[in-house]
Order: sequence, then C-alpha cells, then structure tokens
Amino acid sequence: MSLKMINQNEGKPHSPIKNILAVAAGKGGVGKSTVTANLALALQKLGYRVGVMDTDIYGPSIRKLLPEDRLPTQRGKTLLPALSFGMPVISMAYFRRDDEASAVRAPIANSIVEQFINSVEWGDLDYLLIDFPPGTGDVQLTLSQRAHLKGAVMVTTPQDLAVMDVKKAMHLFEQVNIPVVGIVENMSYLNYGPTGERIYPFGQGGGESLARESGVPFLGNIPLDANLCLCSDRGESIFKDPEGNLGSVEAFESIAGQVVRHVNLIGIESEQSLGQFDLEWKEMSTTC
Repeated sequence: MSLKMINQNEGKPHSPIKNILAVAAGKGGVGKSTVTANLALALQKLGYRVGVMDTDIYGPSIRKLLPEDRLPTQRGKTLLPALSFGMPVISMAYFRRDDEASAVRAPIANSIVEQFINSVEWGDLDYLLIDFPPGTGDVQLTLSQRAHLKGAVMVTTPQDLAVMDVKKAMHLFEQVNIPVVGIVENMSYLNYGPTGERIYPFGQGGGESLARESGVPFLGNIPLDANLCLCSDRGESIFKDPEGNLGSVEAFESIAGQVVRHVNLIGIESEQSLGQFDLEWKEMSTTC
C-alpha cells in the first residue's frame, strides 16, 4: 500500500483526543516501542480508548508488536488508521514492504510525520501514544512543536549510557515546554526462578536516580522477561494470559495507573495556571 501525500492546507480532520503523549528515549535499543505497545494495551485494559502513532520513519516496529486486524485506508484527504486489538494504529510500516528501507531525507520524513499528525481520523480517544523515533533531531522537533503533546513518558534502561541519552531527550522537551509525565525503567531486572531473587544484569537504579535528579515522577520498573520478548516477537498481547506473564502484566498495569494519575495532575496544574494568569490580567486592566 502506498501513501499518497495530502495537501495539508486543504483542510484536516479534527478528532477529539483528550491526551496526546510522547513515549521517548533519545536513543534506540531501550525497548521504547515495546513500552509504547504494552502501555497502550494496559490503558485499554483500564477502560480507556487508546490509539498508537508510530513516528519512527526509518525503523518502525509497532506493526510487529501490534499486528493489524484491519489495514489503514485513505479516503480523500483523510487517513483511516489500521486497527489492532481494537485500537487505531498508524505507522510507516503499512506503506512499505518489510524488507524495504525508508531511504528518505529529513524534509520527506517530516512531511510524512505531519501527515500522520494532521490527516489521520482517530475518532474519540482518551490517549494517543506517539512512539518517538530515537534522537533529538528534525522529526522530533516537528512532533514536539505540532502534535499538541500533553506530556512525555521517558523510557530508559538502568545503565549510565542510556540515562545520559534520555537526559538529552528530556532537555528537548524542556526547551519546547512539554512536561515530562515520568520515567519508566525497562529491562530492570531478572527474576531468578528457584529463589525468586532479582538479578540486575544492566546495573540498578538508573531510572530512579534520573527521576530524583530531574524532579519528575518515577513510574516503575519493567523486568527483563522472556515471555514479554516472546509475545512481542509473535505480536501477541501479554494481557491475553495474565498468569503466564504475571511480572510484566503487573508492571505495565501499575505504570499505566501512574501515567493516568500524573497526566491528570498536569491537566489540573495547567488549568490552575491559566486561572491565575486570567485573574492577574483582569486586576491589571482595572487599575489602568
């Protein structure tokens, strides 16, 4: 299926989406797409209407994690997203072959991302999760400035090298005034079967230390779980067999609950800030 470029000035659908969240890391290899897909499924399990936008133009992986029940279609100026596990999903992976490289320059990549932002009819959603590409370049800036983000969920692994790159991505969001919802530490530990002891192959506490240092919430740890890897490779939901994937299921359910709580707090703080600004403005105007 090819993606026909749409003239962005010819009008665009306006879908009521309550919360648009970036899921970002600043680097590849930390399991950001895995976190995006399973966080979406966990939010859906909590009763929320969720969609997923994969904006990694060069290495999209959401389609593998969330295989489609229905392919996307294009109707005039509007893109209708794919459906996976009942969730709307859009990705560059639908518009090229699996073995075909997305060899496009930054302006074209930006145009594709803007089309995803402006031309996809999502319907009524409580949460739209945007799986950010790695890095802090042109596409990331376009998303940060134009996707009306409520906040960003940062994903790291415990080691210092990953934490260093996540700090850079957090600085990008700070520059464009997007609050960080919190930090998720992926691949945190292994459960040693016979004793239940936790083993930390990549170090310990990197995500929590970064959260303390940055003054943002720590949302939780995700174990290094062979069943989670197997479900990801097969495109299966870990929530289909909660008992068989207990550690990962509990982790994502807890993180989803934390995300909801902190996104709501961001909304309350924004409303209070607007109210305070409005009151000050009125007082100033009456004294003039």
